[in-house]
Order: sequence, then C-alpha cells, then structure tokens
Amino acid sequence: MTDEPTAKRRRIFSGMQPSGEAHLGNFLGALKPWVELQEQHDCIWCIVDDHAITSGSDPKELPRRTFDLAVSYLAVGLDPEKAILFVQSDVAEHTELAWLFNAVTPVGDLERMTQYKDKSQQFESVPAGILNYPILQAADILLYRADAVPVGEDQRQHLELTRDIARKWNAAYGDYFPEPEGLIGTVGRIVGLDGNAKMSKSLGNTVGILADPDEIWGRVRTAVTDPQRVKRNDPGRPEVCNVYTLHGHLTDPLRVEEIADQCRTAEIGCVDCKRILAESISETFAPMRERAEHFRRRPDEVRDVLDHGAERARAIARETIGEVRERMGLDWRSAVPSG
Repeated sequence: MTDEPTAKRRRIFSGMQPSGEAHLGNFLGALKPWVELQEQHDCIWCIVDDHAITSGSDPKELPRRTFDLAVSYLAVGLDPEKAILFVQSDVAEHTELAWLFNAVTPVGDLERMTQYKDKSQQFESVPAGILNYPILQAADILLYRADAVPVGEDQRQHLELTRDIARKWNAAYGDYFPEPEGLIGTVGRIVGLDGNAKMSKSLGNTVGILADPDEIWGRVRTAVTDPQRVKRNDPGRPEVCNVYTLHGHLTDPLRVEEIADQCRTAEIGCVDCKRILAESISETFAPMRERAEHFRRRPDEVRDVLDHGAERARAIARETIGEVRERMGLDWRSAVPSG
C-alpha cells in the first residue's frame, strides 16, 4: 500500500493596500484564504504602501492605516511563525526591481490594462504611477520568485502581464523567474451590502472586521435583499438575494439550508434573515476583535513582527536583485581588475 502523494509546497505572495482596518470583503475574499494557505505553503503577505502612493495619498494618514491593516492581518490569524508579514516600503528591492522591469515592459501593454483605462479617466493629468502600477505589482511577486498568487478576477489581467514580464526578462537575460500561477479559486468577488458593487470601504457597502455587534447590525440592516419581496408574507427567492449569498460564507451550512426553505415559504422575513446574518458576522469577528485589542495595547509587538518580517523578506530580495543586476550587466565591479 502506497502513501497518498503530498501536495506540492509552493511559494505564494500577495499584498493589500493600507486603507486601515480590513473589512468583511477583505476577509472573505482574501484574508480567510490566506490563513488557510499559510498552513500548507511558504507564504509572503505584504502591506503594499508603495502602491498606495501611485496616485497620491495623505502622508499623515498612511502610517496609521498601515498599522491598522497590520493589526487586522494579525487579528484574522496571519501567523508570523508560519508566513512572512512585512511592509513593502521596508524592502527597497521592490522598487528597484520595478525600475529594472521597465527595460522589458512595452508601454502599449501597460496602456491596454483595463484598470489603467478606468483609473486614468479620474485625472486631468495622469500620474505615471497609474501606468506603471502593474510593473511594481510584477516586481512584488517576482522579487520572491513566487510561483503562485491568490488573485481575484479583477487582477487576472495584471497577473498575465506579470507572467509576460517574466518571459520577456528570461528571454533577454536567461531563465530565472518563474511564471506564477493565479490561484483564482481562493479569491471570489464579494458583492457589497448594496447588492450591486464589489465590497469596498470607499463605497460604504461593507463592515469593518473589528466592528462591534451594534455597528454590524447597523450596517447589515441596510443590506439590499430580493427586490421582488415587497411584503413580509411574500415568498422569497434566496438564489437571487445577496444577503443569502453572504450567509453561505458565514452561517452554519445546515442553518443556511433552513434559511432558504423558510425564506421561500415566507416563514421568515428579510429583516429576520438580516438579523441572523448580523449575528453570524458578529460571531465570526468576535475572536478577531479580541486579538486586535491585544495588539493595539501592545504596538511594539506589531512593530517587531513587521521588522522581523522585513528582515526575512530582504534576505530573499537581496539574493534576487544580486542575480538580476549581474545578468543585466549592472555589476560593474566584475569588470575591474583585482590588485
């Protein structure tokens, strides 16, 4: 009898912009899968503050938001003993590699990015950072020679560009960078409480993961449900109700089936369904709120985690940059005769 083959251990990289405390969409779409991935793979989780300034940011708010996101990382269960946690700007090799990748990245490829087309409409004079954002994203991933990246559908195009940059660089300077695979299944599109757009703090259609029960209920009670269910005794259609979809992520599976049956037969109304969801969210967030309070009272622990993570990240990054510089002819000392 032979043993079952073990899953391949991979190096995985991902990051999140520092917008402060993480929210429900971040948790369901990214952070929860990250916690699961770190149990089986070599994971590197970054707070990408260099990305946050590509179109301008408030220099007074950015440090606080970075710290708050770090607390959220730790609160949800990202473990510095199992993964590397750090802040992007603490590892200068990210921006150095992004500059070097400019040498192999056609401007036309950048201009075709859907996010560039969308975001550039917001500016009278488009910052170069908006155009070059995907190059820095590629550098983030390839600096650690990651072979897998958990991404949502909206980042799929950027990942393809990362793979293309790796191919072009390898063709020019020799095979070195992997072409990372997208772990699309680990990150889904979480629709906000408005039932329409993707969950976003800026749209106000979500709830912070550290919110207390009253705040959670205050947000969930505004959630959009089945538009055809006007009266309490109208039969509902859980398959088209976003509140019911969220139950699938947060509520006990047996209870979810029961809610669907009771909704269809009008045994429970939309308010009842929302209240159960608010309770499920509150129960999910309770241990996170407790851990977050621990770290907020001990900010030095958070700094130590990020500093140690940056040291570990730099050790990998220096090796990569050393190889890249040598292959690109930037190691001029090799041409200087000794003696």
